[in-house]
Amino acid sequence: METLLLDGKKAAEALLDFLKPLVETLDPKLVVVQVGDDPASESYIRQKVKSCTEIGMRNEHMHVPKDTSLDQLLEIVGRLNNDPDVTGFFVQLPLPEHLERHTPQIIRAIDPKKDIDGFGAYNLGKVFLSKDFEDLPPATPSGIVRLLEHYKIPVAGKHAVIVGRSNTVGKPLAIMLLNRDATVTVCHSKTKNLGDMTRKADILIAAAGKAKLITADMVQQGAVVIDVGIHRIDGALCGDTDFEALRKKVSAITPVPGGVGPMTVASLLRNCVRAKERQMGIDS
Repeated sequence: METLLLDGKKAAEALLDFLKPLVETLDPKLVVVQVGDDPASESYIRQKVKSCTEIGMRNEHMHVPKDTSLDQLLEIVGRLNNDPDVTGFFVQLPLPEHLERHTPQIIRAIDPKKDIDGFGAYNLGKVFLSKDFEDLPPATPSGIVRLLEHYKIPVAGKHAVIVGRSNTVGKPLAIMLLNRDATVTVCHSKTKNLGDMTRKADILIAAAGKAKLITADMVQQGAVVIDVGIHRIDGALCGDTDFEALRKKVSAITPVPGGVGPMTVASLLRNCVRAKERQMGIDS
């Protein structure tokens, strides 16, 4: 059995190609707010700006000092909410330590119409209704769903097991897969006998944030594996799965890097286009 490599770069390019003429017509503007100088954030933002440039989307990188106060950051959020030229924006996470505990408050302050990260309660709540209401879903779950669609991997009737229950990936992805008629099991750090659960998966999503957590003996023959994790060990990048070992056993798997990451960025830009459509009263 030849294993299909789920190349997120190719799937992201297809989505960006689809968005490009819409960007030309609608002329949306995306703003990234960065507080401080977290190296990982710098890398993520570069990728997002690069993708914006590729499809001609106007963008702005607002980089403010690490010691920016909560009141100052909320003032920036308020200005962006009220700027009619700004289609959508997000505050890059993680935030510096003094702001980290205020993350829910900061997300709550973002106008739901401009919440292209899809982290606010309003847009998350719409995801729970049905796939027809997934207007601005969180970018990583949306990217995973789009990746499966791109490679024509059926979801309906399949058993999807998600390892990880974060508000940004695990929980919303579970709902989005339920919306597409999968049977979903969510596992986490308190799950007993994790391997017994993961071996039942037709589609396994590893999003636990622990390097090489999923080993070959924890997957069934022919499963589809989506690896959301990214870690640096001895100078090399790896995910939440033991990629080389799993590749010999599964039917399809994402690489790290180059799997879910590019899809997250492309889905964020898709959300910005969709936000513009909704602001203009266009039914896409």
